[in-house]
Amino acid sequence: MVPELGGTGHGRLPVVVVGAGPYGLATAAWLAAADVTTRVFGEPMESWRAHMPDGMFLKSVPTASSISAPEGGHRFADFRAARGGPPVGDTYPIPVEEFIAYGRWFQERRVPDVERTAVRDVRAADGGFGVTLDSGEEITAAAVVMASGLAPYAYRPPDLSPLFPAGLASHACDHADLSRFAGRRVAVVGAGQSALESAALLHESGARPTVIARTSSLLFGTPPRTDLPEDRPRATRLVKPASPLGPGWSHAAVSRGAGAYRRLPLPVRNHFLRTVLGPSGAWWLRDRVDGRFPVLCERRVTSARRRDDDGTVRLELTDATGRTAETLDVDHVLTATGYRVDVDRLAVLEPTLRQAVRTHPAGPPVLSAGFESSVPGLYFTSLAAAPTFGPLLRFVCGTDFAARRVAGAVADAIAGGRRAAVTPDPA
Repeated sequence: MVPELGGTGHGRLPVVVVGAGPYGLATAAWLAAADVTTRVFGEPMESWRAHMPDGMFLKSVPTASSISAPEGGHRFADFRAARGGPPVGDTYPIPVEEFIAYGRWFQERRVPDVERTAVRDVRAADGGFGVTLDSGEEITAAAVVMASGLAPYAYRPPDLSPLFPAGLASHACDHADLSRFAGRRVAVVGAGQSALESAALLHESGARPTVIARTSSLLFGTPPRTDLPEDRPRATRLVKPASPLGPGWSHAAVSRGAGAYRRLPLPVRNHFLRTVLGPSGAWWLRDRVDGRFPVLCERRVTSARRRDDDGTVRLELTDATGRTAETLDVDHVLTATGYRVDVDRLAVLEPTLRQAVRTHPAGPPVLSAGFESSVPGLYFTSLAAAPTFGPLLRFVCGTDFAARRVAGAVADAIAGGRRAAVTPDPA
């Protein structure tokens, strides 16, 4: 039980939500519906604005891109209707700028009291948490929900680590504008949506990208034949049932069974997290990639060094057998190598608090069915919960499952705290 989770003791708040992206906003909306006093900190949709490149499109379809709210009227479709836009379906890729506008529209209507300041530090304090804001304000809370998004978990391959401090390598999430690379040779490492779309955007902005992929070939989704899943032939729907993550039994299973996913053995969970929705590009991306720039498949970077003569980067690549395949000289290396959840990367958590969180190997937090960590009152949602609940938590459509669970768990803890406060000690 979280001590004094009712929030009345010593001026303590019940809940602080760190982050105002889709997961933070959805959590706050559901906490408000449960009548839980909450303060939410962060610039709404800032992670999307600062860490997603201009010109990007969402891989998820419109029907799977709504932020969860406890009542109707706040879906992506409602936002488009409010702006006078026509209905759209699976054949409409959502521009990132439109999705950011939708998130801010959702925030204004459902979480209007977001405080546009960052959280500097979260620490354990008096059976709860002390929270220091960038503004200098210090508050205490009985519970903290970490909805800090993707950027803290960006994976930068160790083989390329000497290049990052020199500015010769970066992660895809480091750039909101790829036009800065116009005229430059850029090696893009990866084979997923981020890598392929980054390469397409680089090419379209005048850069000279080369994709380096470990996979034997690039994969792309199949173009939908209809705008709505229910309009597809019944036989097709039986073979590949619809789900928020796309058609297919594996997608449907992890979408509908996120609660049960947590009970799978850890090796099985990790396998599904890697293989369900593995590296691939959206169907609408193929024409912007095929034949547009070099793609080196079955390649791995085994050596990367700065050339002293001109300050560029020389990469040595090996093939699937481990033999040296080629040497590539580039001006910059863009790693689109995904994200790996590790609590130790959350600098906002004070070191002693980070160390108190029980983790799985490699660093993701061990979470309860209500998204609570081993530290009572400290919750993790969004990507940090994907190793526990599955691939659904990597997408906006996961906000419904996560926000309902987190808000329910916090509300139950509050009710339990209040009952304990008024129940006489049996002794």
